[in-house]
Amino acid sequence: MDFELTEENRIFQEAIRDFAQKEIAPLVDEAEENNVFPQQLFKKMGEQGFLCPRYPIELGGGGGDKITECIMMEELNGVNAGIAASLMAQGGLCTQPIYRFGSEEQKQRFLIPAIKGEKIGAFGLTEPDAGSDAASIKTRAVRGGDDYVINGTKIFITNGPICDFVLLAAYTDPTKRGEGINLFVVEKGTPGFGVSRKLDKVGNRSIETGELVFEDCRVPAKNMIGEKEGGGFDMITDTLTSGRITYGSRCTGTAQAAYDLSVQYAKERVQFGKPIIKFQATRFKLAEMATNIDVMRSYTYRVAWMYDQGKNVRKESSMVKLFTAETLQKILSDSMQIHGGYGYMMEYPIQRYWRDGRLFTITEGTSEIQRLVICRELGL
Repeated sequence: MDFELTEENRIFQEAIRDFAQKEIAPLVDEAEENNVFPQQLFKKMGEQGFLCPRYPIELGGGGGDKITECIMMEELNGVNAGIAASLMAQGGLCTQPIYRFGSEEQKQRFLIPAIKGEKIGAFGLTEPDAGSDAASIKTRAVRGGDDYVINGTKIFITNGPICDFVLLAAYTDPTKRGEGINLFVVEKGTPGFGVSRKLDKVGNRSIETGELVFEDCRVPAKNMIGEKEGGGFDMITDTLTSGRITYGSRCTGTAQAAYDLSVQYAKERVQFGKPIIKFQATRFKLAEMATNIDVMRSYTYRVAWMYDQGKNVRKESSMVKLFTAETLQKILSDSMQIHGGYGYMMEYPIQRYWRDGRLFTITEGTSEIQRLVICRELGL
């Protein structure tokens, strides 16, 4: 077994790390303060094949694999989790169903422009009364001639306030729980589609997150993903399986940044006549953090490799998200403890990683849901 990154992986890693430091890092403070995503990043990353690194080059992507995407997300999250989340949604949630199941026309109209950063996408699944229980969504799509008339509300939607299109989950047949769901591409400007409010969050503030409302929104039938009604839930599951692996790298990148900040602070902070890194209590915390980060990274890459081989990784992807998200909480807690009172001050960046990372056990499937999936896959 070869546990080393390929030369191509390393070249990509250096390139995306350089891009993140030069093009993204200078934008973080303003984005966080104003809760506004720097939209120019979509085109900048699209031009270099960074935005959607695992889609084919002929579509404008990077031509890489799942490991390539994980490398990118680790580097981006090390700089800022919020900005990384917006870019992650573009490269996965709102484009993968079109890439895997969409028509050629849908790929030309929506996928290719999204890969190039010319159109911003969002993924509309969660509703005010349907989070972890995704099959309980109430948004309804009723066929009327050559269109579907959609009514419903979506909440906590990444890129919602700035999207050019949303990939929307709605029931075409509510009598078939889960199986009666379809995905639709709804374009900005379609009558009946609006952003009712932009949400103010405690962390990940550089994501623009919104509540979307659909009131008698008439969408062409050709905008439905797939050739028949039903089957959308399987598409969602396929997309979320991939996304849970990506979350392993989100957690790893955030954890690595917190560790690096903690080491730096521990070397500079002097108490009782010496830097606190000289105290065993501090060094033991750092040793445990480094160990856990290595395991997080290694397991994420292993499952990413399995995914690239076409293996069924529904269980393993949930294990990745569960383990890395929960382990991250301990790493962030220890990082804050090492920083002491200064860590609680807004002028120190560790507090931002702490606030941002808290979301990771909740979004895209809570830790409780991951445990349920793992139990089901184990036959328990």
